[in-house]
Amino acid sequence: MLAYPACFILVLLCQHPGPATSGAPKELVGNLGGSVTFPLKLPGIQIDTIVWTFNTTPLVTIEPKMPDRQANVIVTHSHNKERVKFLQGNYSLKLSKLSKNDSGDYRMVIYSSSLKDSFSQEYRLRVYEHLSKPKVTMGLQNNENGTCLTNLTCFMDQGGEDVTYSWESLGQAANESHNGSILPISWRLGERDTIFICVVRNPISSNSSNPIFAWKLCEGAAADSESFMILASLGVLLLIIAFALMPFLLIMQREKRKENYSRGKSRKNTLFLSANTSKDGGAPLYTHIPRHTNVIYL
Repeated sequence: MLAYPACFILVLLCQHPGPATSGAPKELVGNLGGSVTFPLKLPGIQIDTIVWTFNTTPLVTIEPKMPDRQANVIVTHSHNKERVKFLQGNYSLKLSKLSKNDSGDYRMVIYSSSLKDSFSQEYRLRVYEHLSKPKVTMGLQNNENGTCLTNLTCFMDQGGEDVTYSWESLGQAANESHNGSILPISWRLGERDTIFICVVRNPISSNSSNPIFAWKLCEGAAADSESFMILASLGVLLLIIAFALMPFLLIMQREKRKENYSRGKSRKNTLFLSANTSKDGGAPLYTHIPRHTNVIYL
């Protein structure tokens, strides 16, 4: 019994090698673990058989209800039986419990004795997973005169198929946006703080990174700038102290010179009186008069 549906489908495909299509494939998207419906609009004619294929592999064969028979649905692979359902009235295919392997091309072919050629509709399904929170890394940082220059890179650990990246910069005079996974930034110490957020999107979901603050990102630039400011402040303070003390040093030096000069004018050496007596009771010699001699200091 299991061989009959497969052979029946192959016979139908061989009998109608060139079904006419209704145009370009219809693009459909589904989320991982969810479901998707392939819309089908049946023509107002008697339909003998509807065949669904996935990447040229037979998926489902439907024999619509007729006055002389009940509707019959034949699922080619047993593991799809619980996943395949059809909407009443138009036989639109609903496929549930989607996996990444369900992405691909689907075709629906209608066979009818009322049609000269079979009629087909093509679909293209892409299955995506909901995006998780993106991560951000910082490139090499260049700090010059308190300005922080670096690149931020946004990326996904997994589920990165057909993902678009953009950046939102908040806190500036006018909020800005930037497309792409890499964001070059320039922030100067003292400027208004800026917040950077990476936003990722795919056809079924979106997510954003944790906010990144410029002041925290550029702590190295702030530290360098603070060190420079501290050194500069110390230098200025030393100059102020030096200029403030200079008059006192000059006054002290001048007073010291005056003191030395005054001591040099007043200091004198005195020649003391000395008298010699003659031997044997003779007459004394004349007395020498004391003389004062100035001492010259060099």
